[in-house]
Amino acid sequence: MPVKNYNNQQEIKETADRYLQEIHELATTPYTVMEVCGTHTVAIAKNALRDILPTQIRLVSGPGCPVCVTDSSDIDRFLYLAAQPNVITATFGDMIRVPGSKKSLQMLRGEGADIRIVYSTLDALELARKNPTKEVVFLGVGFETTVPTVAVSIESAKNEGLKNYSVLSMHKLVPPVLRALAEDPETEVDGFLDPGHVCAIIGTKPLEFMAKDYNKPGVVTGFEGVDVLEGLVMLLRQRAQGRSEIEIQYQRMVKPEGNPVAQSFIDKVFVPVDAAFRGLGTIGKGGLGIRKGYEDWDAEKKFDLPVFETVEIPGCRCGQVLKGQIAPPQCPLFARKCIPLAPVGPCMVSSEGSCAAYYRYAQRSEM
Repeated sequence: MPVKNYNNQQEIKETADRYLQEIHELATTPYTVMEVCGTHTVAIAKNALRDILPTQIRLVSGPGCPVCVTDSSDIDRFLYLAAQPNVITATFGDMIRVPGSKKSLQMLRGEGADIRIVYSTLDALELARKNPTKEVVFLGVGFETTVPTVAVSIESAKNEGLKNYSVLSMHKLVPPVLRALAEDPETEVDGFLDPGHVCAIIGTKPLEFMAKDYNKPGVVTGFEGVDVLEGLVMLLRQRAQGRSEIEIQYQRMVKPEGNPVAQSFIDKVFVPVDAAFRGLGTIGKGGLGIRKGYEDWDAEKKFDLPVFETVEIPGCRCGQVLKGQIAPPQCPLFARKCIPLAPVGPCMVSSEGSCAAYYRYAQRSEM
């Protein structure tokens, strides 16, 4: 049965030991698993799961950290926007230090740009209400998990006639990026730990093509160490039984149909568009743009932003990390020129970034 809630640490330990024993029994041949979500990456590193799993199991990080996959061209777009007079840029904290081709929001703020860290889109809306003579732009970065609240903020601004609020949409979608990984000959993955937070919104049906079309099973998994272990058990059971399906381990939060109300808000305000992903290039219908009828709240159209080219960071191999092709310590900059206090690439910036997780939790022998 899927993990529910445990009453004490002893119960958690006993359950984890059972799962670990079954993993050792089932891992008879090599099996590579990609954890799609950055929160899974942190849970795996924090609980030292790589150290206790059999050598046949290889865990690789995926492109589920929204900060990490934001392309340099998008970063330069919002840096250009943040530098404009009369603009207040509202952003979640992880974006403040992400480097563009030349600067970061943190550097711009030091030069006098009005950049505010907010904790929700409600905060950004309130900034617009309190600063009617300023243009308040919210940086829309994230996967399906965060999109509904952004859609609600745009709808609220429209209903209020709040014309000085807009969103620069750089949102990404999980199913298209999974298809891109499945079709990438350089990415060798046998099964996926699918993102619990995203699937709480979209459900599991949008991911079923991975199992049916590419024979890549997946398990929607929670974010405790014991959740990850059960997710691995469920994948290995599928292999042992010759199955390829999308299953739910995280049943306490995820339903097969997802959240229809949240989906309706997304569909009302946003439309799928081609999107640039760091390390993966442009993915068809891999992002979300703002629909017609909401142009007044679309920062890209309101400010007629220029197009920026993708600029690679010399020496940074973040793109290969995001595709599971290398582990963070294999990047020549890792823990040398690139550390959390002075990040070179986005995988070291975000709290969910693979490089940051490895740096904080991995044993020094891995570095």
